[in-house]
Amino acid sequence: MSKGNYLFTSESVSEGHPDKVCDRISDAVVDAFLTGDPQSRVAVETLTTTNRIVMAGEVRGPAEIDAARMEEIARAAVKAIGYEQDGFHWKNADVNCHVHAQSVDIAQGVDAAGNKDEGAGDQGLMFGYACRETDVLMPAPIHYSHSILRSLAEARHADAGLGLGPDSKSQVTLRYENGKPVGATSVVVSTQHAEELSQDDVRKIVRPHVESILPDGWMCPEDEFYVNPTGRFVIGGPDGDAGLTGRKIIVDTYGGAAPHGGGAFSGKDPTKVDRSAAYATRYLAKNVVAAELAERCTIQVAYAIGVSKPLSVYVETYGTGKVDEEKLAEAVQEAMDLSPRGIREHLQLNRPIYERTAAYGHFGRQPDADGGFSWEKTDLVDALHNAL
Repeated sequence: MSKGNYLFTSESVSEGHPDKVCDRISDAVVDAFLTGDPQSRVAVETLTTTNRIVMAGEVRGPAEIDAARMEEIARAAVKAIGYEQDGFHWKNADVNCHVHAQSVDIAQGVDAAGNKDEGAGDQGLMFGYACRETDVLMPAPIHYSHSILRSLAEARHADAGLGLGPDSKSQVTLRYENGKPVGATSVVVSTQHAEELSQDDVRKIVRPHVESILPDGWMCPEDEFYVNPTGRFVIGGPDGDAGLTGRKIIVDTYGGAAPHGGGAFSGKDPTKVDRSAAYATRYLAKNVVAAELAERCTIQVAYAIGVSKPLSVYVETYGTGKVDEEKLAEAVQEAMDLSPRGIREHLQLNRPIYERTAAYGHFGRQPDADGGFSWEKTDLVDALHNAL
């Protein structure tokens, strides 16, 4: 997509979307375990539907984080999102926890022992991507889709009388000329709302958030600005549609502008390379672009369960690279140890930093002082130049 004129669309979903509710609960459980023991192992999935929350998976960590504690964690996450509706209420929902101990067969493949280094928690392939379309080096359609919903959520949390509910979705279509985004051709926002609000009322609430997020002159034509196109969105969240952990992987990454390896992130501790290696490849790709070694960069790594070294490292710069891609692949491996242990230690991932990732994307965020979003730093620029 580096040349030519075309339209490209990405979507986002809010923290109150049923799938994102599940992602948040699962990641809140991960944080609880890592708070109790940074070496905890967690793989927890969540399902939500009308006034029901079901958790399942396997863990190894502090015994005090039992079913009762995980129920408390789930209710707290739902309360923080803002669900106090008849069909889904943080206090009244039935919560069932079916989390059990981690399989010893999986554990022996991952654990370090003797001369064996810590292995990958599963086989798989992961992708990272960066480009110069936005100041956070993310594709513009997904960046603006996230930003619109985050702006609406901030307004909802600040003003309960606004009449917006937690569940919402956005979709932004941008026009590209010569491979660069130049404006929006359509914007779709669907947001849950109070019974008394009309479609026009919701449109008036939503409009300033869209206009303030898009760059000047980028607003789409009026007849391509769709707000609650079905006309009504009162019943929402898990009461309107069941939710599952890990069903929004394209929303979590690059909005379809780059490949995704297939594995979800939420609910997994950082020994799972589905998560940690996806963070590492984003980190490397972002630093490649920040180092002005390419305008666009995709990096893929692949692993086998129980094996520490990556099976392959692939770099693609779409004709925008300043150096040979084979040399760049060698340079990123010299600049960062891509074993599961190396990734966790370099990015300091064994910390309770994951609940905050569950909505509005895992990438394109600002690094936090406590180590959250460490993979968004551009502190590897000098190391890459030195390696080359």
